[in-house]
Amino acid sequence: MKTLKPLNGNQTIAEAVRQVDIDVVAAYPITPSTAIVETIAQFKADGLIKGEFVCPESEHSAMSVCIGAAAAGGRVMTATSAQGLALMWEMLYIAAGLRLPIVAAIVNRALSAPINIHGDHSDTMGARDSGWIQIYSENCQEAYDNFIQAFRIAEHPDVRTPVLVGLDGFIISHSTEIVEIEDDEEVRRFVGEYLPIYPLLDTSRRFTVGSIDFTDYYFEHKRSQIEGIENSPRVIEQIGQEFGQKFGRYYSFFEAYHLDDAELVIVVMSSAAGTCKEAIDELREEGLKIGLLKPRVFRPFPYQKIAEALKDKLAVAVLDRSSSPGAFGAPLFTEIRSALYDYEKRPKIINYIYGLGGRDIKVEHFKEVAQNLVRIATTGKIDSHVGYLNLRE
Repeated sequence: MKTLKPLNGNQTIAEAVRQVDIDVVAAYPITPSTAIVETIAQFKADGLIKGEFVCPESEHSAMSVCIGAAAAGGRVMTATSAQGLALMWEMLYIAAGLRLPIVAAIVNRALSAPINIHGDHSDTMGARDSGWIQIYSENCQEAYDNFIQAFRIAEHPDVRTPVLVGLDGFIISHSTEIVEIEDDEEVRRFVGEYLPIYPLLDTSRRFTVGSIDFTDYYFEHKRSQIEGIENSPRVIEQIGQEFGQKFGRYYSFFEAYHLDDAELVIVVMSSAAGTCKEAIDELREEGLKIGLLKPRVFRPFPYQKIAEALKDKLAVAVLDRSSSPGAFGAPLFTEIRSALYDYEKRPKIINYIYGLGGRDIKVEHFKEVAQNLVRIATTGKIDSHVGYLNLRE
């Protein structure tokens, strides 16, 4: 039976792990994702999780264990943050290249230096070309829902690609909300039984995993890997609809908030979208036609759907919680600007970098963005394509 529980983001991920019936959990604790690992360990000690819990000597080793367990035919997950994800870098590419449906909870945290333990997206954005599907969560409920769906997406026979689910460090991971936790058996039925393809423990067939691959077939194998992530949009949308039909909360590639009649749009992911909604409501009361587009799926990037949603707007501000030093704008901005390139009629578009190292973004900051959008829509001029929000210059 569905229950309402006061849980923080880390606890919601652990609840989902308990319900999904994982075969192997391999993780090394790192702030602010430590409580995920601790709670799972407690579940294991209490007999609430049947699968194996492995705590290796590093995050690199944790992903290595996940790769081995997934290749053997297990349903596998891990959790980490920031430097932990960076230490997995080599293994992320191997997991994706081997088409292993591993699911990872990434509690987004700034990468050093300087040392910082608070939330931004520099960790997952650094991994954006590793071949993993990337889904982002606005709140604890979405973190729980996204993590459950991630297994269906990763394990789909047309996808067979690892998935990471991001939730903002401390802002979501340590903030308690009332979360709808679904019935254990209903979640297990939704996720279904995992049917591995070519598991190493199947000795009835002969095959090779992780062989050397020089100029003869490497290119073809990478193209095959890309096919999995390119097949995933249909699966992501289908599973988001099925989840909604079963549990009442529907998901797609992005959320549109007051977008239909909007002339001005703010694009922002994850927890900041909740604050942006408050600003949108206040600005609407003042008569400003402004809306929000909140991307949920960053990889594969739904460029056509986002471009169609934005093409007729007057001005758009894209907010990134990460930077891309040396590039023309930050990751989300460059994706959206590129998506709009082929449209003859397209909005003026600007980029704000915000919230690095967990710096607050408040309603007044979104109103500041809105004021700039009004000026751009009125004059048709952009003074600077890339700016910084709530920064001491």
